Amino acid sequence: ENSLLKTSTCSSVNPSGVFVSPYTLNLTSFTKLVKRLQERHPEFSRDEIVEAVQEVRRINKGVLSGLAISSIEEKTSAIL
Repeated sequence: ENSLLKTSTCSSVNPSGVFVSPYTLNLTSFTKLVKRLQERHPEFSRDEIVEAVQEVRRINKGVLSGLAISSIEEKTSAIL
C-alpha cells in the first residue's frame, strides 16, 4: 500500500486515462521549449539551442524547475 501511494503521488494520469510519468511531463515541456526557441532562432541548430538551455541550467544552480518556460526562453535567447 505504501509503495502504491508513493507511485500515485509521483505520477499522473492524462484525461484519456493513460499513465504519464513525471519524466515524460518534463520532457514534453523541454520539447515545447526547444521548439519555441527553434522558431525564434532559426539560425541556430537544435544542438546549439539545447547547449544554451543547459547553460541556463548551470547558471541557475543546476536546475530549471521553478522557472517559467517564458523565463527560460528569455534567458536562453540572451545566451544565443
